[in-house]
Amino acid sequence: MTIKSFFSLFLPIVLPLLVSCKGGNALVSAGEGDTLHLTYADNLSLVRYPGYVKATVRNPWDTAAVLHTYLLVPDSIDLPASLPEGTVVRTPLRSALIYSSVHNSLVTELGAIDAISGVCDAQYIHQKSLADRIADGRVADCGVGTSPNIERIISLNPDGVMLSPYEDSGSYGKLGQLGIPIIECADYMETSPLARAEWMKFYGMLFGKEDEAARMFAATESEYNRLKQLVANVGDKPRVLMDRLYGQVWYVPAANSTMGIFIKDAGGRNPFDTYDRSGSVGLTGEQVLFTAGDADIWLIRYSQASDKTMRELAADNAIYPQFKAFKENKVYGCNTSRVFFYEDVPFHPHWLLRDMISIFHPELSAVRGEKNYFTHFEQ
Repeated sequence: MTIKSFFSLFLPIVLPLLVSCKGGNALVSAGEGDTLHLTYADNLSLVRYPGYVKATVRNPWDTAAVLHTYLLVPDSIDLPASLPEGTVVRTPLRSALIYSSVHNSLVTELGAIDAISGVCDAQYIHQKSLADRIADGRVADCGVGTSPNIERIISLNPDGVMLSPYEDSGSYGKLGQLGIPIIECADYMETSPLARAEWMKFYGMLFGKEDEAARMFAATESEYNRLKQLVANVGDKPRVLMDRLYGQVWYVPAANSTMGIFIKDAGGRNPFDTYDRSGSVGLTGEQVLFTAGDADIWLIRYSQASDKTMRELAADNAIYPQFKAFKENKVYGCNTSRVFFYEDVPFHPHWLLRDMISIFHPELSAVRGEKNYFTHFEQ
């Protein structure tokens, strides 16, 4: 057999195998680029080409469409002669405006706090080192995220803006006319805890912290899956009720929502897993009582100056004392004005999983950690 005939015979077999190989950070041949396989994230793809990385964000509201394409080019080299269509972002970002506290917390943790030159919604930032910089003016407060201070942003002249997109968000008005790369952080639209956390690999690339982000995610993934396996075969799985009425609507987690997956992975049962989809489901209080009135444990997220009590909860609505978890004093609250739930959990889902397991399965004392998001309601 000649060399030419050998390759003509075996390459059609070998190449598909190479392309289909999977693994957390494995690089796989994809034409001229190398695809960085993401194990969990559905709305993000990363392909490394000579001189740049192409990051494609899928539109979470229309999964057949692309929301945005980014071309990450190191600022240490000239722009490649031929680039595909997309927004060019010179990396590492050295002066970034970051809208959300969750992304500010991650960038700070990755060791790139010096690259944060501006923020929005500063009142929600609890990370002390960053809050201190905002207070003394080293980091600019660019106002409210829904209507930022455009004049201040122009003066700041960041080399990138990180914000969370929403459906039909368009071109972002005046902000989109400034010529500054807008990085749409759609991680919150992923449905599983590890899928959202995996976006840290992309954010690490933006700030020259790719290796740090890869290590952080590997540790997060390993611990999350270890904890999940710890309760996979427990016999007694409590039914878990989440949150409470907001006005006339009670938003409960569907089966494939992030919180629905958290409940399942923590060895609990979601009374509303008959809703086989992602996201939440809006129900009346009576509908929730009918379906989950016998739930064993009740977890409530809320925000107020002082911690809520059972007496206060009973006074909030006459329907609450009718739940089994209330009657048996199995109600746990997370006061998000004091506990940094929304900053921590997106990129450290194992912290919340450990806390939930300690509540659902107190006999497993080994899982208790220093992060306690939910605490028992006092009378």
